[in-house]
Amino acid sequence: MIKIEHLGIAVKDLETSNELFRKLLGKPLYKEETVDSEAVKTSFFELGESKLELLEAMNEDSAIAKYLDKNREGIHHIAFAVEDMNAEIQRLKNEGFQFINETPKEGADNKWVVFLHPKTTNGVLVELCSDRKIL
Repeated sequence: MIKIEHLGIAVKDLETSNELFRKLLGKPLYKEETVDSEAVKTSFFELGESKLELLEAMNEDSAIAKYLDKNREGIHHIAFAVEDMNAEIQRLKNEGFQFINETPKEGADNKWVVFLHPKTTNGVLVELCSDRKIL
């Protein structure tokens, strides 16, 4: 089963955006963390079974900083929760999808993550994620 785990939103200022989404959603964020390997600070808001992840670049070499140089603030990626990460990677490779990283790496919110290349997903950056304990 695949479900939407979260939508990632690139922001210039995490603190300001946290306050904006707190007001918009009428609820506080439930988690903030830093993902050093991606050079991002993140925060999460729960929305039923799905979440919003806000991402702020920690430096100009971060993928989020590069994204914001080319684009405005907004949706950066869609993340799908998968039960069996390795089986899903193999299935999608067999279907012809290309990956940015085929080997799962530690992501935010205690997840293993891989990213599919947008050139094979109609320009959408797709993240697959599973709980770290599952892989």
